[in-house]
Amino acid sequence: MDVEIAAATGSAGGTAAAPGTALPYTPSAPRPARGANGNGRVDFPRGFLWGAATAAYQVEGAAHLDGREDSIWDVFARVPGAVLNQEDGEVACDQYHRYPADVALMKELGIKAYRFSTSWARIQPGGREFNAAGLDYYDRLVDELLAADILPWLTLYHWDLPQGIEEDGGWPSRDTAHRFRDYAVATHERLGDRVGVWTTLNEPWCAAFLGYTGGQHAPGRQSREDGLAAAHHLMLGHGLTIQALRERAPEANLGITLNFEVEDPLNPDDPADVEAARKLDGAFNRIFADPVLRGAYPEDVLADVEPYGLAERIHDGDLEIISTPIDTLGVNYYHGNGVAAVPAASPLAGNAPLSRATSSPFPGADGAHVHPRGLPVTGQNWEVQPEGLTRLLLRLQEDYTGPRGIALYVTENGCAYDDAPDADGYVADHDRIEFIDGHLRAIKDAIDEGADVRGYFGWSLLDNYEWAWGYGKRFGLVRVDYETQERVVKASGRWYGQVATGGSVPELPAR
Repeated sequence: MDVEIAAATGSAGGTAAAPGTALPYTPSAPRPARGANGNGRVDFPRGFLWGAATAAYQVEGAAHLDGREDSIWDVFARVPGAVLNQEDGEVACDQYHRYPADVALMKELGIKAYRFSTSWARIQPGGREFNAAGLDYYDRLVDELLAADILPWLTLYHWDLPQGIEEDGGWPSRDTAHRFRDYAVATHERLGDRVGVWTTLNEPWCAAFLGYTGGQHAPGRQSREDGLAAAHHLMLGHGLTIQALRERAPEANLGITLNFEVEDPLNPDDPADVEAARKLDGAFNRIFADPVLRGAYPEDVLADVEPYGLAERIHDGDLEIISTPIDTLGVNYYHGNGVAAVPAASPLAGNAPLSRATSSPFPGADGAHVHPRGLPVTGQNWEVQPEGLTRLLLRLQEDYTGPRGIALYVTENGCAYDDAPDADGYVADHDRIEFIDGHLRAIKDAIDEGADVRGYFGWSLLDNYEWAWGYGKRFGLVRVDYETQERVVKASGRWYGQVATGGSVPELPAR
């Protein structure tokens, strides 16, 4: 293949605290919206990996074919008021049947890697026996990708827990971590001869806290105790899986994908706002980054969540397992936040407009409130803050990945806008081009300052099922007509294909 992914062997990191030492939250100063790389042409390093990403439940469809049974998302989508228009992933983008055409489209665009997830509910329906027909599908997909010279980048868990395992306790049950390892090993037994890049979890923050504390995502529980237990057991499952796959395939590139936000105090001179930003940074970023990459929970985060029983879930040896060395940290970044100790007069509504009551997904972050800052916003009311990605990558490099020789990849970045197709289905989505352009330049700024960032995956290859938003928000580089399943590459997809082919971001044209 044209692109080789090897285990990271070192990178230019700064001086970090000793492993296991909690790092205090220190706000960093915002940078200019356009950094050193401005609006002119930007060349990325040779070998930089250009990819696109999706997730099984969001694109596959075939939700009850060839042995697949309900995941927690199939069940959650049936709950009145849980998903916009009560939409589900029963058909989604029908990639289960249309993957050859989708792979051919990626090849045509010059995309070098496809980050996809395997469906636990397809491979192990109900959490019982492993399903040969489900594994057969991923056999076919991997072979199709390799034939097109596209790197398969496999994620084992993107939130589709088999419903049978949820009924046995779900992620708040310690046993689920061990069952996840067994599922990972069975998947590797089938695909490990052709897939060399393995990601354990995608965004465990969402799985734990949107799923078990806030109730915005499947399975819809609303318990701080359950969310914290789920977070710990997700990380334990990650560590057990890294150990098992490392033993099976010492040469494989193994990692995890975490979602991050930059939490800026609205008034950096107000100690109350700084404290609010510290809480939110701990509840979103450090509660996962520190155990996985430093082998310890931050002491301030443990204090914040002390009433909810996390400490009792941590057994002897857990943190050694959770912090088993990895090769790659996937970074998902969509936006940052301005955080204050008082509520905003007019907060931005970034969640789907649903009737079902939910709770805060931030255990231990009471008194932290997000405020709009007058930045541009996407169609989902998420603020557009590319410079925050530069600061995030430099922070990760200095405090976490650099000293440990772990490579960084931006594994998700993208935006939803109210795409307006013409009569032929074509979308001239210049807002999305500007969004991706700004974030790619922010990545290059970080690389120029020493961050070992080796690739970028646009979210998403296709318009798809956007969780609680149903089909109400479109992130795709390619438009999907959900009635006909016709794919039409958007202006952003053509532009990104040129970037991926040439390895350069062209000068941003004036609008």
